[in-house]
Amino acid sequence: MAFDQPTRNRLQHLVTDCREVLANELTIQLQQHYGLSPKTGEITPLERLGHLDDRQHRTAVLLRQMLDHYVAGQGEGKAVRVQAIERIVREQAFTVLNRLAALLMMEARGLLLPAVSQGPQSKGFELYRRVAGTALGETGEAYQTFLFSLFDEFALDLPALFDRFAPQGRLFPREAALTELLELLNHHEVAPLWAHDETIGWIYQYFNSQEERKAMRKASQAPRNSRELAVRNQFFTPRYVVEFLVDNSLGRQWFEATGGNTPLRERCQYLLVTPDEQPEPVQKLRDPRTVKLLDPACGSMHFGLYAFDLFLQIYRDAWQWEQQHGPGSLDTSMAPEQELEPLTHTYPDEATFLLDVPRLIIEHNIHGVEIDPRAAQIATLALWLRAQRAWHEDGVKARERPNVGAGNVIAAVAPPAEKELREAFVAHLYHQDAELFEKTLQMLKGLPELGVLLRAEEELPALIRKVYVGKGSDLFAEQEQEKWQDAEERLRDALGEFSRSASATYQSRLFAQDALEGLRLIDLCRETFDVVVMNPPFGALSAGVKAKLGKDYQRSKNDLLAIFVERGLELVRTGGRVGAITSRTGFFLSSYRKWREQVVLGIARPEAMADLGHGVMDDAMVEAAAYVLEKQT
Repeated sequence: MAFDQPTRNRLQHLVTDCREVLANELTIQLQQHYGLSPKTGEITPLERLGHLDDRQHRTAVLLRQMLDHYVAGQGEGKAVRVQAIERIVREQAFTVLNRLAALLMMEARGLLLPAVSQGPQSKGFELYRRVAGTALGETGEAYQTFLFSLFDEFALDLPALFDRFAPQGRLFPREAALTELLELLNHHEVAPLWAHDETIGWIYQYFNSQEERKAMRKASQAPRNSRELAVRNQFFTPRYVVEFLVDNSLGRQWFEATGGNTPLRERCQYLLVTPDEQPEPVQKLRDPRTVKLLDPACGSMHFGLYAFDLFLQIYRDAWQWEQQHGPGSLDTSMAPEQELEPLTHTYPDEATFLLDVPRLIIEHNIHGVEIDPRAAQIATLALWLRAQRAWHEDGVKARERPNVGAGNVIAAVAPPAEKELREAFVAHLYHQDAELFEKTLQMLKGLPELGVLLRAEEELPALIRKVYVGKGSDLFAEQEQEKWQDAEERLRDALGEFSRSASATYQSRLFAQDALEGLRLIDLCRETFDVVVMNPPFGALSAGVKAKLGKDYQRSKNDLLAIFVERGLELVRTGGRVGAITSRTGFFLSSYRKWREQVVLGIARPEAMADLGHGVMDDAMVEAAAYVLEKQT
């Protein structure tokens, strides 16, 4: 089934209805059970919640700590608390919907017996009850326990989505609301969609309504915060545009490296090559484990899902190359730190190698950054499900599939702002590490609106010199890298210990998680990529970071799209490619002249362009262009 307009309309109605059911249910729970009022921001003292059992009381405590974490650094007042409670409802509802949708998509990929598609009458639940007997209570309570057991099992691979102790996943609908939700999700018109990789992305697309986006744009020309920036620029990229950009960036680079001797020549239908084009092959083909693709505004990872298809063939080509040319014929010089053994030394045969390829793709090749943590949650899930589909199509049984790691999708979240927790944490650090941590948090200020636009790789060396050597120092890049790696390892260990200590609160854990995510983003900014593909935000700069972006990107500061293209070219190696779909205005308005001359033509060479016009990116009112730029020396 193609995602044509009628299909998208049906899915939009589903998501809207599911969101309404969940928002109403969780609002009632917060207000009536846990004493948090979404309307007034009032917080009932815990001692007045005598109706709660021990488990519910613990949840009430955690919700208050979560609320404190969300409002930290934003000042006091009713409006701040109301927004934070609304955020809790929105995030909890989104996580519940994603969890149930994910289980339905797992069923379609042979990873799970029917568990959600038939509700309490499902085969999976019947087997579960047969084992557990009557110990689980009534059917409704038992079915919820069954779902929780599935969440806990899949949390090993997908903690960002299924960890029931994560901040976004503390609440769950009661029996009546859950029954209504299952009826919506299992409607016969929707059932075929769970087999499609794009479905989870469209769920993310439609969770925020068009009316909400219009209201944001009416209220302010420029985004006023990171959520508005994410919601206002939430446009799903059409599949043909994704293929055009990935084919002519990742596909083109591999086509040239192999001298055109790759099935990608026929597989990539939008790859712009002439019938007789035969590039000179490289002497040493890149080891595919070193080829890195980044989507710096990844949304639901639409670009990564298609790139996954190309990487499957790239790995097959690499195996054949090594078979023909012998071990050591693949170039591993761009491997991060550790040395890579030849593929034919790592795997006993091709079948064993191909079984592991989906895992390799997620753990080595595809990277993404998102300023919306909910999108990062979806992107991680989408890639994991894509790997499961690859194994399902190859007839690999669930128990024979390799475990997939967390992957390389990063949420650009705000650095923790709790002063007391920060002071308690740095009190246990060496003096220099404590100073570096404080200065790193300052550097990460504004991260939810900057994402990869934060030039951490440029700002960090100055911090390292100042903290560890003093003014006037002139460390070499290798020494700076070593200093940072050593300090980062100590900070990671300390943050982990801080969140696990006996005296740690739930808020301490949230503090540590946000700080660790910031460290991951810094590491990503210090990477060099082969391909950057994106549908970046466009338009006016967010008020909170406008001054910084204007200073850092003087050639591109008049529009976010121009800044993202310049940043993409910074992050790729020489000869690497940036593919983007943006407004076409940058290519003819006089205000973009410096960007065109100094960026697009100055440090890059345009290779492919499609002038697409109106109506390309859902309801985005822009004339779009899709193009690929090759970075020059």
